[in-house]
Amino acid sequence: LTPSPAADEAILRAHTPEHIARLRIPHDFDADTAYFPEIESLARLSAGAGLLALEQARAGETVFSLMRPPGHHAVRHEPMGFCYLNNIAITARHALATGTKRIAVFDFDVHHGNGTEDILRDVPGAAFYSIHEYPCYPGSGGANVGNNCFNYPVAPFSSRDDYRAALAKALADLKQFNPELIAVSAGFDAYANDPLANSPLLAEDFHWLGKELRDVGVPLVNLLEGGYSDDLPELIFAYLQGINGE
Repeated sequence: LTPSPAADEAILRAHTPEHIARLRIPHDFDADTAYFPEIESLARLSAGAGLLALEQARAGETVFSLMRPPGHHAVRHEPMGFCYLNNIAITARHALATGTKRIAVFDFDVHHGNGTEDILRDVPGAAFYSIHEYPCYPGSGGANVGNNCFNYPVAPFSSRDDYRAALAKALADLKQFNPELIAVSAGFDAYANDPLANSPLLAEDFHWLGKELRDVGVPLVNLLEGGYSDDLPELIFAYLQGINGE
């Protein structure tokens, strides 16, 4: 499926007008987040893919957006960390504005979803669950924030069992929230051979995670975040098999 660019109406639920305007200024955003002339249109397409994924999930489809740039580090007022618009937060806020009463955002990227936390903090009807290596970029995520943002930090070089235990605890807490829809920030950089972190997961762990999320029994909106190893296609495929019940 081909997405349409996200319109200002959807973006402005998550970001300020100044944030959108900043995307057009020809200057790098930070050391990791470069400017180039097409970045606003590409970021809008990636956010639009999240909105399309939401539409498909509501229609009963199993759906995963392979679009980049990713989004979960973009805070309300500025891009950062490879992220220009916060695709998952835009999608979650749009869901709440269009009939969803309770949405859980589940972020298993190895880096804390600081931008999503910033945008969803204390938003009625939303709950945010982030499982991530800590300490690690961007330095946040060591404790819960507000009344609806829950963090599950895992130390660098932890065992697979310890990392899986953190994922399982977050899943159990998510189920207690009783969401009617789950939006997933699917990052694959907690993989053992990923060059940007020091975490232990293998392809079979992502398959297990996909199956666990599917088994919650509510629509899933899955959006790609990080993942920087050469094995990324195999990791995504394992997760896709899990969310598809295979």
